[in-house]
Amino acid sequence: MIHEELSGKIIGAAMAVLNELGPGLDEKIYERPLVIELRKRGHLVEQQRAFPVHYSGELVGTLVPDTIVDGLVIADHQSGESVQ
Repeated sequence: MIHEELSGKIIGAAMAVLNELGPGLDEKIYERPLVIELRKRGHLVEQQRAFPVHYSGELVGTLVPDTIVDGLVIADHQSGESVQ
């Protein structure tokens, strides 16, 4: 894992949110509280930032991750995974 320490902090914040809200809610319900929790813990969090994706010099689509933490880790709330 490239950003193991930061990923661990994100997982800890996500667990705090899950423990308070409980399981079974829509992913978007968890997203805002996770942003709040991460910011309370001193992290910079961006939401729904669009990134153009190019292939061979041509625009092929746009990536819009749920959240980007400290400019280093993309957190995908649907799958519960972090991408670095």
